[in-house]
Amino acid sequence: MPSLDDLKKRIGSVKSTQKITKAMKMVAAAKLRRAQESAESSRPYSETMEDLISSISSGYSPTSSERNLLTGDNKDSIHMLILFTSERGLCGGFNSIVTKSLRDKIVSLEESGKQVKIICVGKKGYDIIKRQYEDKIIEVVDMRSVKSASYQDAKNIADKIIKMYFDEEFDKCSIFYNKFKSVISQIPTEQQIVPIDIPENESDTTKNDNTFFEFEPGESEILDELLPLNFTIQIFKALLESAASEQGARMSAMDNASRNASDMIDNLTLFYNRSRQAVITKELIEIISGAEAV
Repeated sequence: MPSLDDLKKRIGSVKSTQKITKAMKMVAAAKLRRAQESAESSRPYSETMEDLISSISSGYSPTSSERNLLTGDNKDSIHMLILFTSERGLCGGFNSIVTKSLRDKIVSLEESGKQVKIICVGKKGYDIIKRQYEDKIIEVVDMRSVKSASYQDAKNIADKIIKMYFDEEFDKCSIFYNKFKSVISQIPTEQQIVPIDIPENESDTTKNDNTFFEFEPGESEILDELLPLNFTIQIFKALLESAASEQGARMSAMDNASRNASDMIDNLTLFYNRSRQAVITKELIEIISGAEAV
């Protein structure tokens, strides 16, 4: 049975931890507001860009067999998977749910005889998957010095990956990130960005409408400009969604930790009071017994 001093120290320790978790919750709440606004404001732009490229490319067929970011080159042997996670922990299941999605994809690809390469944006994702797939990780993008993800950060990542694609280091590329839905809900998302995954559920009327458009300059020239831009925008969107999801998950995790600390303090305080009462009762009995013996 722990002594009263030990119980006091433990209660004090839990209270100190609770102060930290409450402070972290407040910081996450302040950061979440800005991150959520950035993520939500980026969605219309990225979705419109996808719709624009889909509209232009629906009737487009490449004039050569050279590699391009829209249709690829019909090769499907090497897959590049880009994982977006946080640089810091204490954010609940934020990192684990998106890495689980990545692992499931790796298993599926390997069963199909595909080769997998991984780029980790964020240290925590690397720490999780290196246990199983360290030999497949070709790069870890360090974002610790970045307070708020910018378009230039996304462009630096995108330019490097596009160069790797045209150097024939991979054939297809997909990104894995958490899409922000609410403070308590982040959706693990997989999106293929090379070649672009154009929905096939468009009506024939929509597809045929493109035959009435004339492009100046031609479709290929327009796509040569738009496709790298779209690639960068999708990377930027993933960074913003991941940042908002991280702060939401951390805010929720710290709130739960603070509540658990309160429950633990209540239980320890109750146990301390009972133990203290038992010690006082024992001392009184000893005093009374000694007095009667005299």
